[in-house]
Amino acid sequence: MNFYINTHPYYCGIDLHARTLYVCILDNQGKVCLHKEISANPELLYQLLKPYIGNIVVGVECMHCWYWVADYCDDIGVDFIIGHALYMKAIHGGKAKNDRIDSYKIAHLIRGGYFPLAYVYPKAMRATRDLLRRRMKIVRHGADLKGHVVNTTSQYNFPDNKVNLKNISAREQLRGSFPDPIVQRTVELDMVILDCYAIELAKVE
Repeated sequence: MNFYINTHPYYCGIDLHARTLYVCILDNQGKVCLHKEISANPELLYQLLKPYIGNIVVGVECMHCWYWVADYCDDIGVDFIIGHALYMKAIHGGKAKNDRIDSYKIAHLIRGGYFPLAYVYPKAMRATRDLLRRRMKIVRHGADLKGHVVNTTSQYNFPDNKVNLKNISAREQLRGSFPDPIVQRTVELDMVILDCYAIELAKVE
């Protein structure tokens, strides 16, 4: 686990949500300079950070909507860091928890040198990373669907179909292979999803 240990005159912790931000700014003595909730609007964030630009670092916990904050901080020349969500939970977990408290704790962790760092992916790489992550989920789900077909065959003690469901022709062979129409509909649902995945994965590759 790597911690952020750089020192600054001011430290900003943001409890980040899709539509709102709770911003807390501490000075290097730990005094609260600002503690305020705003909507997720770059201009509103700029108004809060403007007096401290050049002397502040902004930290958020890693969650799905950090991209725009990272990019905006880069645009206005403010240092930006991301906290590893799992390690931060272990460090600042407590019974009392809300947006106001969390933003203060994030700022306090940064100031104290106990902010566990996650990697801030460069803007140019994020879309590719997200696409690859999405592809991985689809591949895993496809494997689950294929496993379900195999398990269904065993469940009804039918002979092993011995087909590679990666191929369209193999999937076609299974259509109509189960005498029970409800079971057949279940397997065909797997086949329909696999067909869709095959088309989309071919576009990615």
